[in-house]
Amino acid sequence: MRLQGKVALISGGARGIGAVEAHLFAREGAKVVIGDVLEEEGRKTEAAVNEAGGECIFVRLDVTSEDDWAAAVATTVSRFGKLDVLVNNAGISITGGIEDLTVEDWERTFDINAKGVFLGTKAAIPEMRNAGSGSIINISSGAGIAPAPGTSGAYAASKGAVRIFTKSTAIQYARENIRCNSVHPGPVETPMLRSLDEAVDRVPLGRIGRPEEIAYGVLYLATDESSFVTGSELVIDGGRTAQ
Repeated sequence: MRLQGKVALISGGARGIGAVEAHLFAREGAKVVIGDVLEEEGRKTEAAVNEAGGECIFVRLDVTSEDDWAAAVATTVSRFGKLDVLVNNAGISITGGIEDLTVEDWERTFDINAKGVFLGTKAAIPEMRNAGSGSIINISSGAGIAPAPGTSGAYAASKGAVRIFTKSTAIQYARENIRCNSVHPGPVETPMLRSLDEAVDRVPLGRIGRPEEIAYGVLYLATDESSFVTGSELVIDGGRTAQ
C-alpha cells in the first residue's frame, strides 16, 4: 500500500475529485479526514469509504474560515495522531466575462480558491513540522497556466494565485522536508463542468478526464515516491495547455 501509515486531510472531499481521492487514499492505506460544507454528501462519502474497508472521518469545513481549519487539523491529529498529507481540493468555478463580474463574484472566488489554500496550508504546516515531513497538494487548474478564451478572469486568476503560492510554500519549507506541489486538471467529469461539448473541443485527446485520472496524480504527490518533487506543476489535461 502506497500510503500505509499516512494521515491525510482533504478539503472539498464530499464529492467529485475530492471524494475519489478519499476512496483512493484509503485503499492505499491512509487514514483520511474529509472536510466540506456539504455535510450530507460528506457523511455519505465517509460512510462509503468506511464500508469499503477504509478509515475515514468527516468534519465540517468552510475553507474560508481560519477557525474551521484549526478545528479540522486539531480533529485530524486528535483522532489519528498526526498529519502527513494535505490536499487543498475545495474550489468553485464561475462564468462570465470581466465586464460581467461583480466585486462580490471576484472576492468569493478568491476567498474559496486562493484564501482557502492559504489558510489550509498555514494550519497544516505546524503539524507536519511535528511529524518531521509532509506533502501539501494544491488543486489548481489548467486555467491557472493558460486560460481558455471563455474562462472567467476571476477563476483563472485565483487558480494562478494557487500555482504561485504553491511554489512560494515549497521554497520556504523545503529545508523542513515539507513538500508542496500543484495539480492542474483540464476539463473533468465533475459537478463543476458546465459545457461538455465545449470542453471536449478544447482537448487534443478528444475527451474530458475522469476524476480517477486526477486522483492518481494526487496520490503520487502524496506518497514517498515523489520525495524529490516540490514546487512543481503536475498538468493532467489531455494536452489542452500544450496547444
